Formats: sequence, C-alpha cells, structure tokens
Amino acid sequence: MIESFAIVLGVALLAAAAVLLKHRLWPPGPDEEPREDVAEYISMMVGVLYALVLGLSLVSVWDARAGAEDNTATEASAAHQIHLLAAGLPAGQADRMRDGIESYIRHVTDTEWPAMAEGAPLGTTGWQLLDKVRATGQVPPDATPAQQATAQETLAQLSALDEARRGREADAEEKLSPVLWFGLIVGGVLTIAFMFMFGVQRSFIHVVMVMGLSGLITFTVLLIYQLDSPFDGLFAVDATPFTRYF
Repeated sequence: MIESFAIVLGVALLAAAAVLLKHRLWPPGPDEEPREDVAEYISMMVGVLYALVLGLSLVSVWDARAGAEDNTATEASAAHQIHLLAAGLPAGQADRMRDGIESYIRHVTDTEWPAMAEGAPLGTTGWQLLDKVRATGQVPPDATPAQQATAQETLAQLSALDEARRGREADAEEKLSPVLWFGLIVGGVLTIAFMFMFGVQRSFIHVVMVMGLSGLITFTVLLIYQLDSPFDGLFAVDATPFTRYF
C-alpha cells in the first residue's frame, strides 16, 4: 500500500515539475490567450476517473454485502435442515443432534454476531461445536437403511453449513482496499476543488453547484463506508435467518 501511494505521489510531482519546466523554458507570450479549454478538459477527466473509482468501490462493497447475506441464509437453512433430519435418526442420537445444532445456533446468534459487528475475531468455539455435531451424525452399526440415508443427508447438510460458515467468516474480515479509500478521498477533494477554478456569472448558481456535488460525493462515500461493514451499520446483515428457524 505504501508503495502505491509513493508511486502516485511520484507521478504527480513529476507532472508538476514538467509543467514548471515548460513555463520556465517556454513562457507564454504577451499576446497569447489563456487556454481555458485545456483546464476544462482536465477537470472533466478528473470527474470521469473519479466516477469510475466511485463505481468500482460501490460495486465491490455491494457484492461483499450480498455475499454475506447469501452465506448467512445458506448456513441458517442448512442448520434448519439438520435439525429436521434428526427426527429420522435413532432416538438417543436424534436428541444429541438437535441439542448440538441448537447449541451451535445459540453461539452464532449470541456470541459471534456481536463479535462480527465489533470486528473482533470469532475464535474456534463455533468450529468445535460443529465437530461435535458431525461426530453425533455418524451412522451407528445397527442403523436401518432409512436411518443410514438420513445420516448421509445430514452429513451433506453439514458440508454445506461448513462452506457457508467459512464464507461468513471471510465476509466479516474482508474490507475495501486502502488504495480505493485513498482514491475516494483524494479524488473527491480534487473534483470539488476544480469547481472553484471556473467562474460562474451568478454566485448563487455556483454555490448551488458546489453544494450539490459536495453533498452527492459525501453521500456516496458514506454509503460505501456503511456497506464496507456487512455485519455492522445501517445496512448490516442480521441473524434473522437463524432466529426465524430456531
């Protein structure tokens, strides 16, 4: 990340040095008119490039939140299916299976969800609870063909739950790249600053234009910030899929 910032700063300083060198070696003549069209072109390109950075950042965080929502729904659905499939297992094994999956759900909703909202690590307790559920789902030697089929389906649902849980953990840790945040902040400042370089005949219209653009950029950046934490904030993915089933 530091190397990227250094490259950007180096290119910017090199361009500034080239402009200063040009003005020193080839100063504008007394009759040469200022080239406002060049300044307008540069301002337009900055706005276009900043729009690309905004769009890329917004799509990235939105996809991450959608993935977190899908993984949560898949995990809760698999846990619900395991709870239902326990009815087809031998009596003692069925009770242990239901108790094990209910303990796992309580841990997810009561412990892991607050930790994800705070950005804290989840630890290994959830995986340990799943290991107990997996051990409970082993087919007993005297199981009937129907019970064996139920146990196999239970293990298949456990595999789906494992995969969804890994995805949820990755979603909780994934954040927008610092390079994109750098582009969002610096690009926003440059885009707004360039609006002061061109005169508008009516100051009221100029004020409205600057206020509108500044407000829109700020709103978009705040939206990206909120979506960057899929389990916290205004658009947080909650534990409703788990509490709906259990």
